[in-house]
Formats: sequence, C-alpha cells, structure tokens
Amino acid sequence: MMGIRAARPADVTGDIALPGVILGVGLGGFVDGIMLHQVLQWHHMLSSTDSDNIGVRYYPADTVPGLRMNTLWDGFFHVFTWTAVLVGLAMLYSRMSHRRSGVWTSRGLWGWILVGWGLFNLVEGVIDHHILGIHHVRGGPYQTWWDVGFLVLGALLVAGGWLLQRGSVRLHTEPDGSAA
Repeated sequence: MMGIRAARPADVTGDIALPGVILGVGLGGFVDGIMLHQVLQWHHMLSSTDSDNIGVRYYPADTVPGLRMNTLWDGFFHVFTWTAVLVGLAMLYSRMSHRRSGVWTSRGLWGWILVGWGLFNLVEGVIDHHILGIHHVRGGPYQTWWDVGFLVLGALLVAGGWLLQRGSVRLHTEPDGSAA
C-alpha cells in the first residue's frame, strides 16, 4: 500500500533527519540574518572586528565603507543559508519520492529542523561570537550575556527538536510502505 504508515515510536524518522537538520541550519541562519542583521540591526558579520581575536580589519557599520563591507559579508552569509535551504529541500524531495504531502505535518521533520536551527546557533555562536569575536549578538556592556543567551537558545532548540522528533512515526518513502 502506498502512503504514510505508522510504525513503532522507536522507529524514528531517519530518512528525513539529515535533510531536516540542513533545512534547520539554513532557516535558523535566515532568522539570524534577517532579524538580527537587517530588521533590528544589532550586528553585521564583521561589526566587532575592532575587538576580534584574529586581526580582521575593522569595518564600522556607521560609515559608508564599513557598512558596504558588512553588507557584502552579510550577503555571503545569506548565500550560505539559502544554499543550505535548497540542499535540504532537494534532499528531502529525493527521499520523499511518494506521498510527499504528509512530510510537512510530520513531527519528525519539524523536530529535525529545530535541531538544525539549534546547531546553527551553537556553531555560529561559538565560532563567530567567542572564538573569532567578529561580531556579537548585541554589542555593548552586556554583549557576553547576549552571546550566552544565543547559545542557550541553541541548546534549547536542539533539545526541543530532539524530543519532538523522538515521538514521531517513521515516514515511509517507498510505494509498498517500506522504508528506503
């Protein structure tokens, strides 16, 4: 029988785990780039290079040349996140060759997307905010707390996504209902 079939809860959504995580990385990056870089304008990719740990030239966002360079690097960041979304969608499409409609309501997919978003926050936060120091969530006297909060949010997203997908049923992708 073709379609989505329930299985034991222990039989989790392995077929969509990697596409879901990659989608989460891209979508989490979009939220970061759109909300923190563009809407709130709390930081740009190189907005803290006056105090970074690797010696990148300072590009202050309140000057035209500095804003141009920060906008260019924000654009590279968005190209990365857009590519991650496209790759995640392509992988998901290739794994869901039959009855794709059920995948968008799957707790498994949304759980893995949250895991990916959380992993994005953790990796980007540790590397860019703490190791390289090229930008912070929000600069100023409490920037360390903002950076730590970003990491805590990432850990909560990973944990919440993991819990959400654990209780989901496996989505079967073959016409006979067996897993690919």
